[in-house]
Amino acid sequence: MPHYCVSVIRALVDWWDSVELWFTQLAFPLQVLLAAVLLLPLCWFTAAGADRVLDRVTDLVTGLVRSRRTPPRGEVR
Repeated sequence: MPHYCVSVIRALVDWWDSVELWFTQLAFPLQVLLAAVLLLPLCWFTAAGADRVLDRVTDLVTGLVRSRRTPPRGEVR
């Protein structure tokens, strides 16, 4: 089983090396265009996902803090 994992990783590394070689052989304006077309949406989706996760965590933590600070109705501290 470990041999299979090593061969899969090796295949991925070889594939990435070929993509990198192809990319570096392009003209610079094409490199910039391709990088912008690929990276801008990737960065946007990553930022949007992080924003959603952090909003939910903040809402959860804020709800826990509020429930600790305010006693239930009818109870006096």
